[in-house]
Amino acid sequence: MVGRGGLTGIVNIMKRTGAEDLGDFYPIRPDCLADTPKPRFKPRAGKTLSERRWNAAFSEDGHLDIEKVLRRIQRGGVHPAIKGSVWEFVLGCFDPNSTYEERDQLRQCRREQYIRWKAECQHMVPVIGSGKLITTPIITDDGQTVIDSSINSTFSDKRSIQWMRALHQIGLDVVRTDRTLAFYDSEKNQAKLWDILAIYAWVDNDISYVQGMNDICSPMVILLENEADAFWCFERAMRRLRENFRCSASSMGVQTQLSTLSQVIKTVDPKLHQHLEALDGGEYLFAFRMLMVLFRREFTFADSLYLWELMWAMEYNPNIFSLYEKPIAESDKSAESVLNNKLLKQCGKFERNKVKTGCKDQQSALAVFLVASVLEAKNKRILKEAKGLDDVVQILSDITGNMDARKVCKDALKIHKKYLSKVCFILSYTFICVHILGGIGVATFSRVPIYIPKAGTILTSFSLPTLGYPSSQQASAKSITAMHAKKANCIP
Repeated sequence: MVGRGGLTGIVNIMKRTGAEDLGDFYPIRPDCLADTPKPRFKPRAGKTLSERRWNAAFSEDGHLDIEKVLRRIQRGGVHPAIKGSVWEFVLGCFDPNSTYEERDQLRQCRREQYIRWKAECQHMVPVIGSGKLITTPIITDDGQTVIDSSINSTFSDKRSIQWMRALHQIGLDVVRTDRTLAFYDSEKNQAKLWDILAIYAWVDNDISYVQGMNDICSPMVILLENEADAFWCFERAMRRLRENFRCSASSMGVQTQLSTLSQVIKTVDPKLHQHLEALDGGEYLFAFRMLMVLFRREFTFADSLYLWELMWAMEYNPNIFSLYEKPIAESDKSAESVLNNKLLKQCGKFERNKVKTGCKDQQSALAVFLVASVLEAKNKRILKEAKGLDDVVQILSDITGNMDARKVCKDALKIHKKYLSKVCFILSYTFICVHILGGIGVATFSRVPIYIPKAGTILTSFSLPTLGYPSSQQASAKSITAMHAKKANCIP
């Protein structure tokens, strides 16, 4: 049956028949057809990155013209036949400047590393790699294995106990993942997803596994037949998203992006923000799911893949490969490499705007502005109809299956530009001259983003003691010198 073994067989059929029905690439289970919205995305000749144009973008020895590829993706997405291969580049698995031979060597090294990790996990839990998965608890809180479990040892170290407890939750989530797709009728494919998530949870023991990761990983399993390749594609995607999944007893990491979303709406649409605050929605928790799983619930499967590749192309930075080759802890920091004009052209639209304005805030991801664009699209209804948070949730639920991914991204870019026109991010290298009660002072800022309003306004968002001046003194942005304001890209 189509969909049970990946895309290879399907692609061959497409080539012979010339068919472009996305249902042939991502078959829906017959019993789910009636309730599954049809995808809005369709490959468009001259717009979508086709297999022919993809192959033509490589030089004889394998160097990829990433600038040309990004333009095409941002115009019309990627044809389903080549999504897996393209995603490996836009997610930073491979350097576009590498050769075929260099990529083959790197791929082989990664596959061998994955095999080693898998063997390590198999030694503890033999079910891993068996084509089956676990959906019941296998270990108690004190490290004792559960009766009838396949685990034959008692574990006392915290890492092993935490990991084995996560395996149960992974199994429960896997059997619920993309259940409308025929691909997951096969237990073997479910087990493949379970293995990847289990091994990732072991390798990244700082974050481990959190619900929602299954929704991020599933497309990689479907698009890339080799399990190790799918793992590394997922691992690269998680480099962008992992902080959203960081849990503590009192908070989730995604709340940082929700806070940024609040700041964005407050800046670009104060009236809407005030209304949401009046409804006790100022923390924007209703957008939690959108950010956690990147709109997987708001779009059909095919449309969510289209949205993702648009996002990743728009956020692309040519330094991404070298940044992600560092250990996870180091790559969580934003890239410090300076981009010259040539490299700037290789950035996606969103990333280029950030670089030009000196914005390196990791929490100002495109996803935040996508949510903002959705809220702006529903602005009138929310202001008119929402009398409580339940109404806001209901209004936003109406977008499911009814949004065009390209339009949402286009609107998000507009909001991003509008936001940047009102707010500048000033980093450590920026010096600002400020009038302090008739005197002039020079302040150097740390890496923490500082929000500077346009010239002529009062810097009410500043913590004056941070600037080194008494809190009783007021600073006027009128005194920002033209030279330093221009250097900081504060002048629109």
